[in-house]
Amino acid sequence: MQLNFFPSRQISWYMARLFLTRTFAVLMLLVVVLQTLDLLGNSGDILSYPGNGDPELWHYVGLRAPQIVARFLPFSVLLGTLVMLATLNQNSEIISMKAAGLSAHQILAPLIATALGVSVISFAFNERIVARSTAALSAWQAVDYGPIPPDSGVKSNPWVRDGNNLVNAAIVAGRGTEVQLRKVQIYNRINNSLTTIVQAPKGHYDAASKSWLLEDARQFDVARGTVRNVGTVRFGRDIRPDQFTLAKVDPDALTFRGLEAAISDLHDAGRPTAELEGSLWHKLSGPLSALLMPILGSVAAFGLARSGQLFMRAVLGMALGFAYFVADNFSLAMGSLGAYPPVLAAWAPFFLFLLVGETVLFRTEE
Repeated sequence: MQLNFFPSRQISWYMARLFLTRTFAVLMLLVVVLQTLDLLGNSGDILSYPGNGDPELWHYVGLRAPQIVARFLPFSVLLGTLVMLATLNQNSEIISMKAAGLSAHQILAPLIATALGVSVISFAFNERIVARSTAALSAWQAVDYGPIPPDSGVKSNPWVRDGNNLVNAAIVAGRGTEVQLRKVQIYNRINNSLTTIVQAPKGHYDAASKSWLLEDARQFDVARGTVRNVGTVRFGRDIRPDQFTLAKVDPDALTFRGLEAAISDLHDAGRPTAELEGSLWHKLSGPLSALLMPILGSVAAFGLARSGQLFMRAVLGMALGFAYFVADNFSLAMGSLGAYPPVLAAWAPFFLFLLVGETVLFRTEE
């Protein structure tokens, strides 16, 4: 295999132009079809709210379309690659390039370089547009497509770790040192075994002692099965007020830096973050999946079209590409369950299919 991957500027620009036009043509077709179907499925809910009409439908399209683009861009790269390479093979252009002395990697190099640029654009698009539209659409759907009220600052059912103990509050209101807790429960544990449960109707933060106070508390002894009144209880000297006010994190509605900061806050609060860490790394590996598609779809580029196997090669390339997406979703699911470490869950499918694609390319064409 030659190490000069771009021996001809004309061929490189020709391949890159074909790749981009086919990819974005497929993407446009997918977005139009899928957005139409999605709008048909949700228009009834949008119009059911009194006062909603055509402007709200177009507003929904403006918020939903970026999500569809972000989700199906890698599919578009795969299908665009297959359409382009199958056409070049059918017209004997691939044979002409190989007859001119180009190796398989030299033929694919312009596609891979262009796909890297598409990955960068995809990441920037996700950060600047998709995260904001997802947050806005989630807030709009939460109020059944009605007017979005201002944030009241009230949180429900947060869990916080206090050493080996767990603290839960049904309702948290206020900010900073003015945080108020309602229906508080403290699960006291020794060596991961539950010993007592302290319950109180309300509590608040004591700035002077930098701890939390519960009023009219009762304590349930797990071993004895008895309940007694303990009055005022002080706890949580290491718990900051903002740890109770942390809301549920939607990774799709946050940028990379925003999600990273949220994970840090949740980690300090003692909450599990493995699922969010997997989503954080997937914000990098997801856009980079476009880099794999020319390699996985390259099987459609080679082989004689007159042999009658071009269709089977295209199907094989499509199967490899879709197998990657299945493996990627499976790996993220396993990471969410804690079976895979977050970094492995996000990156393992990418490197696995990179090796698979390169192996197929070397064994068949190099």
